[in-house]
Amino acid sequence: MSRIDQIQHGWSLFLDRDGVINHESETDYVRNWDSFEFIDGVIESFPIFSRIFNRIFIVTNQKGVGKGLMSIEDLLNINKNLVTSIENAGGHIDKIFYCTSINDDDPCRKPNSGMALQAKDEFPEIDLQKSLMVGNTMSDMQFGKSTGMLTVFIPSAKPSPLLPHPSIDAVFQDLFTLAKALQKSVVNK
Repeated sequence: MSRIDQIQHGWSLFLDRDGVINHESETDYVRNWDSFEFIDGVIESFPIFSRIFNRIFIVTNQKGVGKGLMSIEDLLNINKNLVTSIENAGGHIDKIFYCTSINDDDPCRKPNSGMALQAKDEFPEIDLQKSLMVGNTMSDMQFGKSTGMLTVFIPSAKPSPLLPHPSIDAVFQDLFTLAKALQKSVVNK
């Protein structure tokens, strides 16, 4: 397979949101729960991930709040409903970290490492070098690599990078395909 064969029970999982967990809007931001739509197989992936990973985090840039296109209350409502949907399916999310800044230099805005450092600060037992970052942009991959994580690229964004790429350890078409591969390599060991 790839370097993801190194993953063992007890690792941490970091996930981007838009384009990985839910469909992205091609012309706008996902501004409220009514416009949030899970990608097929995502809900079914979380019970598998929850059997493998001790900690599961979402790390998401949410510039729409910073631009005033949606409120922080809208974002928090999306987060609450997202977590509830995952929990109702038998999975878990430990925390959603988000950056609403429109400034690319903000330390918490991916690809900068701030959200990973926040997670480490709040959950000191996690080891970032025993963590997996899954995303659909090079910013996500750079975020993962800068903090020592393994990276999985989901090619839902356009354009996709030329592969192979030093910031990408593996490519899977979607979260469910990744979950099934990890189920075979980790859960069934």
